[in-house]
Amino acid sequence: MGYQNLAKEIIELVGGKENVKSVTHCITRLRFILKDESKADTNALNNHEGVVTVRKAAGQYQVVIGNHVPDVYQAVIQEGGFAASKPAQEDNEEKKGIFAKFVDIVSNIFIPVLPLLMATGIIKGFNALFLSLGWIKDTEGAYLLLNAIGDGFFKFLPIFLGYTAMKKFGGTPFLGMAIAAALVHPSLAGIRSGEAIMTLFGGTVLESPVQITFFGVPVILMDYLSSVVPIILATYFAAKLEKKFAQIIPGVVKSFVVPLLTLIVIVPLTFLLIGPIATWAAQSIGQGVQSLYEAAPLVAGLVIGGFWQVLVIFGVHWGLIPIYYNNLAVMGSDMLVAMTFAASFAQIGAVLGVLVLTKNKKLKSLSVPAFISGFFGVTEPAIYGITLPLKRPFIISCISSAVGGAIIALTGAALYSAGPLGVFKIPTFINPEHGIDAGFWGMIVSIVVAFVLAFVLTLFFGNVNKKGDNEAVVEDPKKPETLDVTSEDMVSPINGQLVDLSNVPDNVFATESMGKGIGIIPTEGRVVSPVNGTVTTLFKTKHAIGITSDHGAEVLIHIGVDTVQLEGEHFIAHIKQGDRVNKGDLLIEFDIEKIKESGYSLTTPVIITNSGSFQDIVTTKENEIRELDLLIQTVK
Repeated sequence: MGYQNLAKEIIELVGGKENVKSVTHCITRLRFILKDESKADTNALNNHEGVVTVRKAAGQYQVVIGNHVPDVYQAVIQEGGFAASKPAQEDNEEKKGIFAKFVDIVSNIFIPVLPLLMATGIIKGFNALFLSLGWIKDTEGAYLLLNAIGDGFFKFLPIFLGYTAMKKFGGTPFLGMAIAAALVHPSLAGIRSGEAIMTLFGGTVLESPVQITFFGVPVILMDYLSSVVPIILATYFAAKLEKKFAQIIPGVVKSFVVPLLTLIVIVPLTFLLIGPIATWAAQSIGQGVQSLYEAAPLVAGLVIGGFWQVLVIFGVHWGLIPIYYNNLAVMGSDMLVAMTFAASFAQIGAVLGVLVLTKNKKLKSLSVPAFISGFFGVTEPAIYGITLPLKRPFIISCISSAVGGAIIALTGAALYSAGPLGVFKIPTFINPEHGIDAGFWGMIVSIVVAFVLAFVLTLFFGNVNKKGDNEAVVEDPKKPETLDVTSEDMVSPINGQLVDLSNVPDNVFATESMGKGIGIIPTEGRVVSPVNGTVTTLFKTKHAIGITSDHGAEVLIHIGVDTVQLEGEHFIAHIKQGDRVNKGDLLIEFDIEKIKESGYSLTTPVIITNSGSFQDIVTTKENEIRELDLLIQTVK
């Protein structure tokens, strides 16, 4: 009856059964496709004692329940009279909309290269700092080598984007790299600076000199070094063309004839048509942003700085990333993303205010890691785990971020290289030509003001200890207290690289809503049992498994993020629900490459879902882990 009542209330809060197109579930959450999401009472669901949190993604309205979601799902199906089947993929795609699809494409293309962009951006920033302080000269070998390291990746960025974009569009990634390599071939730079044999579009904004022709057709040689838009468009068409050729070319010669024909068509077409049009479009975007910024810098700073964290919540901030990289490539600097820099400092200022004020011990413990990760620019734990559920601190952080953005805009601060987030991004504000200038000091003032303002406003107006607020953030009454739990050592179920749980690309796991644990990026496609115990949950798609250990710990191993969408493809289960397992027993095998090719992150959270039953959950501090190495210690 408890599940029936919960199911009835959830259906009412998502807008009633008439608002539900379909509902499915994975191992932790109900996944609704709603006719109108605005009819759902998200706030009431977030505060419901039977719900962990609500997440909206990929056109789905996801109600996170926990380990007993299969029972709740059955109750929802029975109560609502819904069909127990997976919604059609077409419904998902239709629901996502054009802009959502665009954001998905952009994020999948850029996310794989972000770590390298951050690393090289740090090197460029510090090289500029050393130069401005007079520690090195621009003629010295140290400067030249550091500049090559920091600048090389960005100069040849199209080659890396050729790989990720072609992969996203379903083509052969190395083919995308080959197209990009042709665009940035060193010999073209010398030709481009040579004498023109004719001029096209003379007297217009598109006036362009022509140095060469392709079988008599004039070629406008653009500078594709560091460019973004041309290679993305080129790979989009290349992927479609490759598929067409693959359908008609005989198998015996397909391996080399298909790339041969694709290159011979797409590369000239890119030089003749796609590249110039894309470059002109990119230049227009850059000039448009610059004009808006110059016309009303104060308004631009307030709006962009104030709404940045709202864009982050919905994941649509990725729509601005191509403009950011385009500005760096076209103008050598960017002021758009620069105006958002104070946001993370405003966020941690609000978190610090919550930490000082709150009387809730668990909220205090959550605030400390959220503050630390926010200091380094990762604000999702702070947003989803602290400020957004408390409402007022989030609003205060947005206001403070707007003030910081306005200061950055008014002082002319700009980014001069792609760099990391948080405090490590500071050196990328150093002008490589003029060193530390007024814009740099404006940026420093902006982050200090944003931090202090958010902290002070939260202390006075955060209303942190209002009854019912932080209880909704940190309490999880639906998780029963297990009385017979004892301390134990758990081993790693996977070979791979360890990441902090806050870095798992799923906010439900990253904010510890499901419990404490750690993330593993697998290097081998197999999962073994980390404990002696019983398989209590094995979802039909085999992407996740729940085990209750003999010592009372409830362990969840969730292979990848959103891999439920694969419907069991690329997974093989070697056990079934109810089986007895021992440490090291093979549970599941999965195809790493096929899952990656399908576009899913393989970061695997290993969670203790009844963390509240233990005094502490201690995870290993190693960077790499092997099967059966010590991973987690539960302390009773």
